[in-house]
Amino acid sequence: MASKRTEEMTSFIVMDVLERACALECEGKHIVHLEVGEPDFDTPECVKAAACKALTDGFTHYTHSLGLPELREAICEYYHDTYGVFVDPGQVVVTSGSSPAIFMTFAALLEPGDRVILSDPHYACYPNFIKFVGGEPVRVPVFEEDGFQYRPEAIEEKLSDRTRAIFINSPSNPTGNLLSKTRMEAIAGMPPWIVSDEIYHGLVYEGKEHSILEFTDRAFVLNGFSKLFAMTGLRLGYLIAPKEFIRPIQKVQQNFFISANAMIQKAGIAALKEAGDDVARMKRIYNERRIFMIRRLREMGLGITVEPTGAFYVFANARHISEDSYALAFDILEKAFVGVTPGIDFGQHGEGYLRFSYANSMENIAEGMNRLEVYLKARI
Repeated sequence: MASKRTEEMTSFIVMDVLERACALECEGKHIVHLEVGEPDFDTPECVKAAACKALTDGFTHYTHSLGLPELREAICEYYHDTYGVFVDPGQVVVTSGSSPAIFMTFAALLEPGDRVILSDPHYACYPNFIKFVGGEPVRVPVFEEDGFQYRPEAIEEKLSDRTRAIFINSPSNPTGNLLSKTRMEAIAGMPPWIVSDEIYHGLVYEGKEHSILEFTDRAFVLNGFSKLFAMTGLRLGYLIAPKEFIRPIQKVQQNFFISANAMIQKAGIAALKEAGDDVARMKRIYNERRIFMIRRLREMGLGITVEPTGAFYVFANARHISEDSYALAFDILEKAFVGVTPGIDFGQHGEGYLRFSYANSMENIAEGMNRLEVYLKARI
């Protein structure tokens, strides 16, 4: 028998959608992928060149468990230049993607039974990280009319003496919306630690994202290179943590992961220092796609009350079509050959919504929207 913790772990439904889509492709069907949250752009040339050079130079061995000093310093410079905050390189842990950073944060922060506040909807995997180390997710509903932002008073109602952390994600997966400065300040002033997933920072098309470090130093920042720099397969992330947690987190890294990939850490330095023009180009194209997708979804009658301005997602209300987003998403896949993610993947309060990713070419997005329109008209 498998362990109870793995038996109780939920599947990542978007991957179930993707795997069924791949099976259909093997049958010869052409699928438009609007389900997966992965940049469709190639990794910037400067990043690839740095990785290749590191490989050629034999940079293929373990590094310091916290990461290369020069990469940690570059991350601190990036946070200072972007947000005006000072981070000590000794507070930075380089990881093999942001997922290990989430795991190590909660491994160091939680005792069994400790509670973590989560928005609902939220990134599908968050509760599993928390529960795997013995914590308890406490879900706080967020609402379409608020742009899916936390209401600070709703968080306060859920606080208890076992609340160890409040988890924020802005820009958000699945909604693409941002937390306002005012609401972030209010949350930062609450007693629990703040865990801030900033993986979609830099991909903001209107307004400005804020790092939690602008408002408090009682925070853990999760970030990485996958989304902004189109480096998903290279697996490079990092964690900024309060100094008193660095040694405990370092021990987790040493035991479970040893260190992040050496040559990819060199590539990360190049991304931070040299890839600005590539990022600007990708952002411009993402924004064109965002505007187009929002318009087309609204023309089809899907609900978008507050336009998303970050990441590469649109979280659209489809409750008037079906209250079962799981069945709806798979029906769209089977009949229209368009991959979309059901809102139930992101929590009970996401039920009735569909998440669309515009991390695909404009040509494919247009085709996907046309197919979806035909599908919806056929249901009437």
